[in-house]
Amino acid sequence: MSTLTTPLAEAASSNAALRALLHGLPGVDRVGADQRAAMLGTRSIKTTAKARAIDLAISMVDLTTLEGADTRGKVRAMCAKAVRPDPGDPSVPKVAAVCVYPDLVEQAVQALGRSGVRVASVATAFPSGRSSLGVKVEDTAFAVAAGAHEIDMVIDRGAFLSGDYRKVYEEIAAVKAACARDGEGEDAHLKVILETGELATYDNVRRASWLAMLAGADFIKTSTGKVSPAATLPVTLVMLEAVRDFRAGTGRMVGVKPAGGIRTTKDAIKYLVLVNETAGPDWLDPAWFRLGASSLVNDLLMQRQKMATGRYAGPDYFTLD
Repeated sequence: MSTLTTPLAEAASSNAALRALLHGLPGVDRVGADQRAAMLGTRSIKTTAKARAIDLAISMVDLTTLEGADTRGKVRAMCAKAVRPDPGDPSVPKVAAVCVYPDLVEQAVQALGRSGVRVASVATAFPSGRSSLGVKVEDTAFAVAAGAHEIDMVIDRGAFLSGDYRKVYEEIAAVKAACARDGEGEDAHLKVILETGELATYDNVRRASWLAMLAGADFIKTSTGKVSPAATLPVTLVMLEAVRDFRAGTGRMVGVKPAGGIRTTKDAIKYLVLVNETAGPDWLDPAWFRLGASSLVNDLLMQRQKMATGRYAGPDYFTLD
């Protein structure tokens, strides 16, 4: 384990210490990051490797419904698709998780049963994050008590952008504590949403990534899907570099989840190449990399069927999300 461990622990002692550490991180070469992401995005894979990549991408998807009009029936239908993305082909892998609002967690848990598909829930006044810490903790505790395996929280971007890093750190740490089950089963994993489209610079993305990991994040996630731009290859590159360097400095591995705007098989494969070439093959696993892209699944299924049969199914062949 690196000698970074002690300074990292000390960084949480005050806002000034956090600022010193975060602003002491190497700056991001924006042009270099854009060029490297674009270059990796041109990589192509064929035949057997592509077939494996498609199945891996399906297994990494978090199917999501986060609308005010969500119903129990819609959640049940989504859960059925999560377990059997193509009812006519049992060889298609199940997805990683479904993501719903806290009041629908219990319904999702019941619908998924022992399938192995995890239930994630947004919390902490999603998507704005503008509420009191007490409300955020209660929101989290409610979802965990209902059976959520994962919590997707949003950081207070206003606090972060104004330099109040200590407030952001303390909120993440408090929500992480609320993910505990007090010895009654596995604690819920915490995915921290940075909302990178509002952070303005790659340097801020790197700093927010490190801040979330220091506070206990199990995953760092680009976006809520409610703000544009959402996930991009260069931003995900910066986050993958952050988790790689954090692991080298602390020995702790943290996952990454780009979310929003990933719609095609070609897009998904670009992200898998980016993961392999930036963080390394250890992250090529649903336990450490996710795709927040419900609409992506049908395109993956169509490409999968094309490789198997030589022809595309119509767009209405698969269920809508």
